[in-house]
Amino acid sequence: MHQEPHTSTLRALLVDAAGTLISPSENVAELYLEYARNYGCNLSEREVLANFRRAFNTPWTRTLLKYEGHGRPFWKFVVEQSTGCNDPELMEQLYLHYLQPSAWKLAPGALPALAAIRSSGIKLGVVSNFDTRLRPLLTAMGAAEVFDTMVISAEVGAEKPNPLIFEIACQQLGVEPEEAVHIGDDRRNDITGARSAGCHAWLWGFDVKSFEDVGEQILSFNQAAAAEH
Repeated sequence: MHQEPHTSTLRALLVDAAGTLISPSENVAELYLEYARNYGCNLSEREVLANFRRAFNTPWTRTLLKYEGHGRPFWKFVVEQSTGCNDPELMEQLYLHYLQPSAWKLAPGALPALAAIRSSGIKLGVVSNFDTRLRPLLTAMGAAEVFDTMVISAEVGAEKPNPLIFEIACQQLGVEPEEAVHIGDDRRNDITGARSAGCHAWLWGFDVKSFEDVGEQILSFNQAAAAEH
């Protein structure tokens, strides 16, 4: 794990949503293809996956934010580029599919581990680049209630790695950035972004691999901080 100075104890945990707290319950390319075949798409699953990754990672310049409000312009671009189909009905079907809780799964053991972290006195917040579907989605999945705040890019007008989104989360939780650690799966958006705001940051799947692991790392960090003072 990246060793960070124990300048103060951790009082807050910030958590990325897609790719960390939740992930699609089905293979994305397979699902896109399942819907797109009804619109004449004859690409292979491998081609759809490659197209999806390329489209999703293309720098978004059409609007100020990738996820403005409902985010449909961005997802329209992704669906069209992934499948070669520009029928708006296809995009809408896929968009609504990912509004359903069944389209997503929580990281194994996430909720009990997060509840235990919260009961130890650590404040919890979601910090996510996502459109306005995220709040009702996490509520329907039973995850929203474990968090003290949710800071969603489409709602606050700032996207990771912009440090502003992390600063907003810290303000809402009543902590200083150096008292917060952010967990996420994207080195640029989550790790570089959080550290630029003054937060600690651990890479999901590398520094920490489960939310039980997160709880143990927070405890270890705070014990080390206490020993240094």
